[in-house]
Amino acid sequence: MKPEIMESVSTRRQRIVLAAQKNRHEPLTALNHHMELNWMAEAYRGVRRNAAPGIDGQTVAEYRENLVENLRGLQTRAKDGSYRAPPVRRVYVPKNEKEDRPIGIPTTEDKILQKSVAMIL
Repeated sequence: MKPEIMESVSTRRQRIVLAAQKNRHEPLTALNHHMELNWMAEAYRGVRRNAAPGIDGQTVAEYRENLVENLRGLQTRAKDGSYRAPPVRRVYVPKNEKEDRPIGIPTTEDKILQKSVAMIL
């Protein structure tokens, strides 16, 4: 990534805010163009390093091994509409002495994309 060429995430966030203010009475329907590589990298940095792996078993550390290629692939699939969220891994955690509570753990890649979308919204 060349930081001198790519717009910073904070600058891009400000552009989204200005677009929303300008078109206050019209919905912003096309926001995926804001998910540039540096945006995806910022979302990756927001994912907990010790987060449990999803159904694919891939940890955050393993995802980082080919980070730029992984983020580019995720970005491409998110932008062209071919990304499909994989099933979540179901885990049961104790709720109290008698009950367990089910939780779903998404894959690392899905966590990154969810964080990226949340940053835009």
